[in-house]
Amino acid sequence: MRVTNAPASWKRRKRTIKAAKGFRLRRSKLYRYAADALDHGRQYAYRDRRNKKRSFRALWQIRINAATRSVGLTYSRFIEGLKAAQITLDRKVLADLAATDAAAFGELVKVAQDALKTKAAKAA
Repeated sequence: MRVTNAPASWKRRKRTIKAAKGFRLRRSKLYRYAADALDHGRQYAYRDRRNKKRSFRALWQIRINAATRSVGLTYSRFIEGLKAAQITLDRKVLADLAATDAAAFGELVKVAQDALKTKAAKAA
């Protein structure tokens, strides 16, 4: 007699169909199409979890740049000044400060400018 492993196959197929809930047409009803759709969806999810980090970092840089330019400094000089002053705030926090707490961000800009001046004085 041929062994089919039917209970495990049914369970696997049922799990796949359940995971494809919300997909349209055959992709939510038929195992073959649902499995394909899930494979593609998981590939996109894996890729986009990384792209999301990239996109947010770019957004934070844009926000920081806009805030620093309003006080007469560029993004790269601001970051250089923070590194010279040994301030290790990440870009997410800096962007949040730029958007919500202008006074605190202004203080950071002053600290960065002072650190740049001392760095230039040491180099000269």
